[in-house]
Amino acid sequence: MTDVLLAVGTRKGLFVGRRRHGEWELSGPHFPAQAVYSLGIDTRRETPRLLAGADSAHWGPSVFHSDDLGQTWREPTRPAVKYPGYTGTSLERVWQLHPAGPAAPDVVYAGTEPGGLFRSEDRGETFEMVRALWEHPSRERWMPGGGGLAVHTVVTDPRDADAVTVAVSAAGVFRSSDGGAHWEPSNTGVRVSFLPEEYPEFGQCVHKIAQDAVDRDRLYLQNHWGVYRSDDAGARWTDIGAGLPTDFGFAVAAHPHRADTVYLFPITADVDRVPADHRCRVFRTSDAGASWEPLSHGLPAEDHYGTVLRDALCVDDSDPAGVYFGNRNGELYASADDGESWQRLASHLPDVLCVRASAVA
Repeated sequence: MTDVLLAVGTRKGLFVGRRRHGEWELSGPHFPAQAVYSLGIDTRRETPRLLAGADSAHWGPSVFHSDDLGQTWREPTRPAVKYPGYTGTSLERVWQLHPAGPAAPDVVYAGTEPGGLFRSEDRGETFEMVRALWEHPSRERWMPGGGGLAVHTVVTDPRDADAVTVAVSAAGVFRSSDGGAHWEPSNTGVRVSFLPEEYPEFGQCVHKIAQDAVDRDRLYLQNHWGVYRSDDAGARWTDIGAGLPTDFGFAVAAHPHRADTVYLFPITADVDRVPADHRCRVFRTSDAGASWEPLSHGLPAEDHYGTVLRDALCVDDSDPAGVYFGNRNGELYASADDGESWQRLASHLPDVLCVRASAVA
């Protein structure tokens, strides 16, 4: 069985798990008393690098990195992510740390609140703000979602280093084909349930986007009400929520090798944010959303109230794939067989905010 590194960001620190020869061990917390909202595992170089966006109530947010699988951590002597003075704002939180594709092996993107995108060319040690998104003509009309105004999702195309897609809460999806020099809203077909205009150019409350492992132009989107698929890199979206117990939720993750295969964790509603039917179930489609099946073998069978947040569901790159999720009850679950069966790795952790996993040597 492949060895796996698992990083779990919680409200009170980071926990690092290792699976060796099929057995799991979990260490931590690193960054005690700090909320860890974002994680990245960068395996594009010979030495893997872990990235963590931690938020100290005393010192504020920062980006840390580790080159020894989480044993030790370094923080830049100067702030890694800092808004330029002319913006008149300051960093509130790093919501996303995304290593770009193999065509740009040292590039890492950071999505931040309030609504900024930053780009690093040294594997996440220093970042520069992507001005064109900050200065987008529609920006003055962007409205914050329940979690604030944040760039919380970054998707890059492994075929083209200049193709970047971001999701902004609650402004919607924006795409760039020239490395961030220009951005276009890409929300056609995504419904807004809370605005008078149901299908505006922007203003959607997108919760997460995932990219298909085989057809890179195929994207999957979990919205604030609605699950969608795009077959043209986000130009248009089609509703694929039929067959789910509810189409509200936060998380979506694509299988690392199989086409048309995606995982969701449905939530009852925006005003009752608990698992659908009070049952702990991951749903999977193997046909790009034409049908959905619940995966619950090994998960709690009794009434369950652990909500899974947008970055708290992930996959590794093993074959068969490992699938992982943590919830706000402080429980951490793992599957080593594409989601067919599950085991609980931990309970009584602090509130789980984000989870990342990767096969490692």
